[in-house]
Amino acid sequence: MPKTRTRHLITSALPYINGIKHLGNLVGSQLPADLFARYQRGRGNEVMFVCATDEHGTPAELAAAKAGQKVADFCARMHDTQADIARRFGLSFDHFGRSSSPQNHRLTQHFAGRLAENGLIAEVSERQVYSLADGRFLPDRYIEGTCPNCGYDKARGDQCENCTKQLDPTDLINPRSAISGSTDLEVRETKHLFLRQSAMRGKLSEWIDSKTDWPVLTTSIARKWLNDGDGLQDRGITRDLDWGIPVKKGDQPWPGMEGKVFYVWFDAPIEYIAATAEWAEARGQPEAWRRWWRLDEGAGDVRYTQFMGKDNVPFHTLSFPATIIGSGEPWKLVDYIKSFNYLTYDGGQFSTSQGRGVFQDQALEVLPADYWRWWLLSHAPEGSDAEFTWENFQTSVNKDLADVLGNFVSRITKFCRSKFGETVPAGGDYGPEEAALITALTTRIRAYEGFMEAMEVRKSANELRAIWVLGNEYLQSAAPWATFKTDPERAAMQVRLGLNLIRLYAVLSAPFIPFAADSMLQAMRSDDRSWPDDVAAALAALPPGHGFDTPEVLFAKISDDSREEWQERFKGTRD
Repeated sequence: MPKTRTRHLITSALPYINGIKHLGNLVGSQLPADLFARYQRGRGNEVMFVCATDEHGTPAELAAAKAGQKVADFCARMHDTQADIARRFGLSFDHFGRSSSPQNHRLTQHFAGRLAENGLIAEVSERQVYSLADGRFLPDRYIEGTCPNCGYDKARGDQCENCTKQLDPTDLINPRSAISGSTDLEVRETKHLFLRQSAMRGKLSEWIDSKTDWPVLTTSIARKWLNDGDGLQDRGITRDLDWGIPVKKGDQPWPGMEGKVFYVWFDAPIEYIAATAEWAEARGQPEAWRRWWRLDEGAGDVRYTQFMGKDNVPFHTLSFPATIIGSGEPWKLVDYIKSFNYLTYDGGQFSTSQGRGVFQDQALEVLPADYWRWWLLSHAPEGSDAEFTWENFQTSVNKDLADVLGNFVSRITKFCRSKFGETVPAGGDYGPEEAALITALTTRIRAYEGFMEAMEVRKSANELRAIWVLGNEYLQSAAPWATFKTDPERAAMQVRLGLNLIRLYAVLSAPFIPFAADSMLQAMRSDDRSWPDDVAAALAALPPGHGFDTPEVLFAKISDDSREEWQERFKGTRD
């Protein structure tokens, strides 16, 4: 029976537009999402993997002002920068969109209109903080102060990033403007729209309770927001800003909301849908996105997986589902949310705002993407926070990539070239050692598939490394360089098996280290990326007489001198 082709919709949390992101942002959403997307494509499944830059809100305005640019120009430039870095890291998005797109404007206004029709939008007059020094209302996140819950002195007016408690600006002790630092603040009255999340608490709770396979990290955060204190609160979805999606009720004006825009946290998740619409329009098939998102138009067989850091969980488990469910329309809801803890940097926090840690552009200046991809994924902060240290990075690269995988590729190709030339040698039949290797590989590959399907990132990396180790152990034990002296035919078979292992390793490793995988396939002069459902058959993919090239060093070791130099260079500050 041929394998049934499944359909996977995959999204990663949108990177914010206000600057280049650090490695913690990468491993918390985009990179594991890419791992899963590449794996599913490798298994022959249909994948729609979308992401976008998150472009609205005050931080974008402030970053543009600091850069001396119009906000629209700044966002366009930073989108191109982030898209370029994503490409260089090998992130295989089907589309990398923009939350400022016309598609997202239309969809956000559409959802707001539907929610209003269904009685889930309240117009609320509220007292909001106005900064006299800045001459403007301050959005929640641009008021800083001390958290009343944990005492953290850089808590924002919407949420304390230290204890994750949801806050109102008026809760903060000693509040100040994050723009100017001014404490000359006053409270003024303004009218805003609120999403009546509290009215949907029962539905949301029931939906989350049905997700028995979700990571504990995801469901525990969702339940905390649902049940702590007074339970799930209504949430403001508009702001007094110039830059953003204008408040409309569908395509109609919204009386009393003139000059206001939707809150960035309302429109950003809707961009997942809009990015797919952007993809469809770019292909000249403007309706093609609907089969991924509308249950009444073919999305019923789609498996939708979201990837994000734990700070994004409340919005994806509560606010965005409230929008989708509250619309009363047949939209596709997420099936699985893979959330991650934080990656810390050398004893402290990575922080874009504080300029601490290695940023993605800097990382690529130091070493090619696969070195970072391997370390980040094999140390993904799943069960708890993980820490990046240069010593650990050096050890992992040298032991896993250079000593295990790189060494295997180098030894077998160089030995074959010296004794048999640069073609796969003929002769010899498998013996008990080869049969044992095939059995061991089959067991490991099936385990690897299981962990990848379950999105157990670290366990998948461990299993992949163990698969590489099997090849090294075989080579060490078979010792074709010794066999060659007494039984060249048997040595030819051992080498042929080894060369086929390189192709097999390329296929299996591509989700983790795609550039190295491409180099391995290129060296083997093969474009056969078929998944090894039958390991014995996979190890005969390169027949006798098939030419190959002996590659350059696949992974260079990191020297102590380099490690010390980088440690000094990236002490945790950025100009």
